[in-house]
Amino acid sequence: MRGPDKRRVGLERKLRSLPTDAEMKLWLSLRDRRLAGFKFVRQEAIQSYVVDFVCRERRLIIEVDGGQHAHNQSDRIRDGVLSEAGYRVLRFWNNDVLTNKDGVLQVIAEALEAKL
Repeated sequence: MRGPDKRRVGLERKLRSLPTDAEMKLWLSLRDRRLAGFKFVRQEAIQSYVVDFVCRERRLIIEVDGGQHAHNQSDRIRDGVLSEAGYRVLRFWNNDVLTNKDGVLQVIAEALEAKL
């Protein structure tokens, strides 16, 4: 099939229109190549998952999670699938983004600069 998957596009648009406070705060620092000149997109479909943010150039996925993700087996499976597809996954708690955004951005910047 050529062209966009209309179901996924609809889900991506819905998720982009309903970001959490933490996702919006982080997005404002990632968008428009604001972090070290790297381009990020948000709510991107990769494999059968929709990830919060991804830098395609560096194959780096950023996930911002709430408490429902603590000790979540499906997140480990998801991370494994994405890793097998060649992506690195960084996960941050909502609280970390909201209270220590600079620290979160530093970790992301270091991951972007790391040798692949």
